[in-house]
Amino acid sequence: MNEKLFFIINHLAGKNHILDLLAISLAKGMPYFFILVEVYLYFISKHKKEALFAFYSVIIALLVSFLISLVYVHNRPFMDNLGVALIHHKADTSFPSDHTTFLFAIAWSFMFFRVRFWSLFLILALFGGLARIYVGVHYPFDILGGIVIGLVGAGLIYVFREKFEKLNEIVIKIENKIF
Repeated sequence: MNEKLFFIINHLAGKNHILDLLAISLAKGMPYFFILVEVYLYFISKHKKEALFAFYSVIIALLVSFLISLVYVHNRPFMDNLGVALIHHKADTSFPSDHTTFLFAIAWSFMFFRVRFWSLFLILALFGGLARIYVGVHYPFDILGGIVIGLVGAGLIYVFREKFEKLNEIVIKIENKIF
C-alpha cells in the first residue's frame, strides 16, 4: 500500500516543469518559511510564548524521530529504485520524515496554543510533506509518521505547558538582557 500511494503521487514527477519546480520549492523551502514565521512571532508580533512552545515541540518531536531512526531503518524510494527523484538526498533511513516532523510539530503547536491562522499552517505542513513524496525522497507512511510524531511533540509540550512556562520566563529574561 505504501508503494501504491507513493506511485500515485510521484508518477507526475518529471512530466511538468512548473509542477516539478513548485514541488521542489515546497519540499526544500517549507521549513525555512516556518522558521521565518517563528522568528516573526517571537520578535515582531510579540507572541514569544507561542513561538517558544512551537520551538520546544520541534525539539521533542525531532528527538523522538531520531530515536526511531536508530532502531528502525527504512529505505527511501530511490534506494529501492522506485519512482522519479527530483532532488538529491543522502541515502539514509526515511522513516519518519524529519521535514514533516518539523513542520507538523510547529503546526500542531500553533493549533494547541491558538496561534492565528493555525489551520493554514496545518495545510502548509501537509503540502510540504506531500511534496517530499512527489520529489521522490519519501514514502507516504514516512510522512504519516512525521505527522504523528509532530503531534506527539506538540502534545507533550501542551500537556506540560505549565512546566515550560518557567523555561519561557528564563529565555525571555535572557533575551531582554541581550537585546
